[in-house]
Amino acid sequence: MIQFLIDGFGPTQGWLFEHAIQPLIYQFGFGAFTEEAFEGTEWLLIGVCELALLFVVLRPLEALIPVHQISDRRARWNDFVYTVLHRVGLFPLLIFFTLDPLMDSLAGALRLDGVHPVNLETLWPGISPIASFLLYFVVLDFFDYWYHRASHVFNWWWGLHSLHHSQRNMNLWSDDRNHLLDDLLRDVFMALIALGIGVPPGQYVLLVSVSRILQSLQHANVRIHFGRVGERLLVSPRYHRMHHAIGVGHESKGKGSLGGCNFAVLLPIWDIVFRTANFTAEYAATGVRGQYPYINAAGKAIPGRDYGRGFYSQQWLGLKRMLEYMRRSPD
Repeated sequence: MIQFLIDGFGPTQGWLFEHAIQPLIYQFGFGAFTEEAFEGTEWLLIGVCELALLFVVLRPLEALIPVHQISDRRARWNDFVYTVLHRVGLFPLLIFFTLDPLMDSLAGALRLDGVHPVNLETLWPGISPIASFLLYFVVLDFFDYWYHRASHVFNWWWGLHSLHHSQRNMNLWSDDRNHLLDDLLRDVFMALIALGIGVPPGQYVLLVSVSRILQSLQHANVRIHFGRVGERLLVSPRYHRMHHAIGVGHESKGKGSLGGCNFAVLLPIWDIVFRTANFTAEYAATGVRGQYPYINAAGKAIPGRDYGRGFYSQQWLGLKRMLEYMRRSPD
């Protein structure tokens, strides 16, 4: 089935490249990047398909069974801008012209030195494509768990990642509400892991796409959970919402220090094994505690921190928080 989907995708990618992408790159004098642009067309097409799927499936669900009414439609629209940039705009371009060639060069250098990536097909002769896909899915998710957890441990990193947590109207587009530097770091990290364990390019495309679709579901404003057993098999919207809960998801036992719960990206097993799971059956309010005004120890009223309203202000303030948190603890 996986190979069938990969084979069926090719003709559409070829048509789109021939009739739309290739004329543009030659028009603007970028003919030297023809090969990279063809690979980029694949990611572009996948991103368009993902957006269509989200509109058709998740958007109606948000209207039918919402957790909360959207109080800030501009904030939701801003999240949509992030999603478009990430899936069909800026981030695919960054991947095509930087990460892909970098990974290819590194793989070539390793082969010249006699170092070959671990490959499941080599270690387990005869393994089916579906089985290898599932194994790569589990291994990559394990490393993604630790990447995500680290972003809640180091102060400077939290300065960037807290932008993702600052959405008080969490919705299906909120998964991509990230600082660009944080996203770039994660893309490089996951690409290196994939290279290191020998994920085939075709499978990596599907792994990334499946992960992004599932993460959009997790962030959706839908009153959905997977039941007592299912909640422990796959991260649900209710489970992940607890990770975004004010004073719980991003703090150590709600006491103001960095930490949190429910760091699993796709599989809750990692939270269970490493004791960071919180299966509280509620749909909590989301956001960062520092966004809200409070009274300090001296009895002085402190206004909430501004995380920005638009894309550019959020990116700029994220950099400022990163530098600030290098010197002191977060709010």
